Amino acid sequence: METTLNREFTPKFWSTGDWNALFGFGTNILVNLLVLTGLLRYALQMPDDLVFGRILPATGLMLCLSTAYYAWLAWKLAKETGRDDVCALPSGIGVAHMFIVVFVIMMPIKAQTGDPYAAWEAGLAWVFIQSIILMLGGYIAPIIRRITPRAALLGTLAGVSVTFISMRPALEMYGAPLIGLTCFFIILAGWFGNVRYPGGIPAGLVAIFVGTLIAWGATALGYDYGGMSVPAIGAALADFGFSLPLPAIGYTFSGFEYLGILLVTAVPFGIYDLVEAMDNVESADAAGDSYPTNRVVVADGVVSMVGCLMGNPFINAVYIGHPGWKAMGGRIGYSAVTGLVMLLLCCFGILSLALALIPVVAILPILLYIGMLIGAQAFRESPGRHAPAIILALVPHLAAWAKNQIDGALGAAGTSAHEVGLDNLAGAGVLYQGLETLGGGSILGGLVLGAIAVFVIEREYTRVAAFSLAGCLLSFFGFMHGEAVGWAVSPAPAVAYGLLALGAGWHGLRKTSEVPVPAGYEGPAAGES
Repeated sequence: METTLNREFTPKFWSTGDWNALFGFGTNILVNLLVLTGLLRYALQMPDDLVFGRILPATGLMLCLSTAYYAWLAWKLAKETGRDDVCALPSGIGVAHMFIVVFVIMMPIKAQTGDPYAAWEAGLAWVFIQSIILMLGGYIAPIIRRITPRAALLGTLAGVSVTFISMRPALEMYGAPLIGLTCFFIILAGWFGNVRYPGGIPAGLVAIFVGTLIAWGATALGYDYGGMSVPAIGAALADFGFSLPLPAIGYTFSGFEYLGILLVTAVPFGIYDLVEAMDNVESADAAGDSYPTNRVVVADGVVSMVGCLMGNPFINAVYIGHPGWKAMGGRIGYSAVTGLVMLLLCCFGILSLALALIPVVAILPILLYIGMLIGAQAFRESPGRHAPAIILALVPHLAAWAKNQIDGALGAAGTSAHEVGLDNLAGAGVLYQGLETLGGGSILGGLVLGAIAVFVIEREYTRVAAFSLAGCLLSFFGFMHGEAVGWAVSPAPAVAYGLLALGAGWHGLRKTSEVPVPAGYEGPAAGES
């Protein structure tokens, strides 16, 4: 329905509650930037001139453009409706994507080439592909969501949260439990137990402060616990300066050399972006702020495209949490001001000093918390009878994570699974070939398997056949159950899905002879057949 501007009402850019939202949302974005910077410097071992001179200024620019756009969209909605309680959509770096592009795209290419710039170029090309999918997909997203069950969409997302978001932070927390567990319990009490800390300080900030205090206290007593050192602060101060984002168009297109590797994750994650954006827009609508889905999805694509062409290898995404920021009084200004502050932090090299002052292990519990929320959402927002489908959607991600762990261990030993021999690994109980096949393209694999399970539970065999056929085609071309896109990449799984499609389709044609499913049916009880 067309809307017109209310010319007699002028929305306020800043409200008192925006201070609360700025502090909370700004902490959230800052934590993501600190983790991102740590991944680039320590996991990928990228040189500081690349991290602080090229990537972070471009990331700051993307954040500033995104938050400014959503502040404008909120102002427009407030103007149209004549309301003063409209809250801008929160947005920032896609957290799941941050880990995927680092560990699944950039790290393997860095290991293969030994060149951090090649890894950066691959990341830029990955975001470029996803941006196109978002811009085009803004008009087909409603169709995707309409035909795919929620348990499959959220189940495969839960798989990402359990493996690529939660596991590494959890392991690093237990590597330094005095800091990690203490900070985690502070976060649990604040965000799950609703414990209020003095002065209304957010739990995340309290956890970071306490973890930093423990780390520097240990350093003062002569213990190397938390990785803090005074010389590191001096080195960080040397990174102070001013770097403007510079065009990286040539670097972006150089990354298309690795197109086969990129498509395996860029396409499914692009689809996931569509669904995530739609879910978060619906969440805002439930809180009273109705935003146009296609504008949100397309805007994420445009902003991400600008970011990657300026050197940022991370996608932009609308965040979950709009109702929370609105409940604490956030309106329009908190979004735009957060983006401006982050741009200044990124361009002046201040993040390097923050990393030298704050132990990374004090930040990681926040990521574990995010993983817990995303995983729990799959079960909370899906019908109870679909729980088995959610578990099935998790399984490909567990396989992908296990394979990455094995590859990392063997790589550190200077060898690989195929050099050791798949039979030798199988003899030792490591079923590498199964992990490789099951975990390949795990995003789509989890989605397809989860959807098939949901429709089997609901006895909708025509839809089982449709998703099985999709699994057949996706496997054949390597988008799932494959390590690269090509012709006849995974023929055996493709044939298996094809046979399932034929069987389910035939059974679906005979559905009229079946007994109707009773109203309120919750699936068979344990032990029933």
